[in-house]
Amino acid sequence: MTRGQPPVPPATAPLVRRSAEHGITTLTLDSPHNRNALSARLVGELSAALAEAADDAATRAVLLTHTGGTFCAGADLTEITGAREDGERDLSDDGGAPNERDGSGGRGGSNERDGSGDRGGLNERDGSDDRDGLNERDGSDDRGGLNERDGSDDRDGSGDRHGTSAPRALAALLRTVVELPKPVVARITGHVRAGGLGLVGACDIAVAGPEASFAFTEARLGLAPAVISLPLLPRMDPRAAARHYLTGERFDAAEAARTGLVTAAADDVDAALVPILAGLRKASPQGLAESKRLLTAETLRAFDRDTRAAAEQSARLFASSEAREGMTAFLERRDPSWAR
Repeated sequence: MTRGQPPVPPATAPLVRRSAEHGITTLTLDSPHNRNALSARLVGELSAALAEAADDAATRAVLLTHTGGTFCAGADLTEITGAREDGERDLSDDGGAPNERDGSGGRGGSNERDGSGDRGGLNERDGSDDRDGLNERDGSDDRGGLNERDGSDDRDGSGDRHGTSAPRALAALLRTVVELPKPVVARITGHVRAGGLGLVGACDIAVAGPEASFAFTEARLGLAPAVISLPLLPRMDPRAAARHYLTGERFDAAEAARTGLVTAAADDVDAALVPILAGLRKASPQGLAESKRLLTAETLRAFDRDTRAAAEQSARLFASSEAREGMTAFLERRDPSWAR
């Protein structure tokens, strides 16, 4: 265990917690040891929880939230490389950002070393400490820019490490969110990196607070946001997507709202969610399902058309020597060979 890092929870402790009240099922990502990275286990638990919510007649909508200072750090690099990470770093962009070592200074802080202040762009380890923009540690295996490892069919993490099973699993998770017949609302009060942005993009509504920060750090690791582009590109302004995909810069909630990544930036996220959740409670199940079907039709066509190519791109990049150098450099807390 790295110094200052929360302990790895026992296998019996859930990484996704579920609660329900007044028609809203809340799913809380609770994996602080890796800043809610998209590990195979977290992806599997989240997929199962979403399936339960879909089958629950009492659930009108799903609220996706998190513990600690990181919403989701992206892929889990240590799962991908089998190596240990000696301290968190943020692949996000600022070499001079606060120390996001823990994703935010602790479970709820904003220690940028891990949230994004890291030289790499976001402390992937912590939700954002990934130099390359995605918390490989837990992003899971984001071979293409989203936690492929868990985003797709590898729900139990048993898929081949360098093949397409992980990216397909990530794609499957993201598609589950998009296809769910009930609205999924993201409550973001912390850092989001790499594959975690794909999870945000898959949600129907997303509200982010002043502590939130975002970064596509994949390019800094020799990767690309392949699979997560399926739900993201239909939402984001093309010029903004180009800037953030290519530079890996960290950006705030206001910029995320301007680009279409989130619905709104709010000083008080919970207050902003009150009228949204109240409106969803008043809507009929059929009305919500059919309205969402209209909204997601184009995105689902993109999944049908491009999932295989995105998963293959992600797998190819993760297996490349350049990405190995990027991930190794991140874990060793040094700049990759190409950095200038």
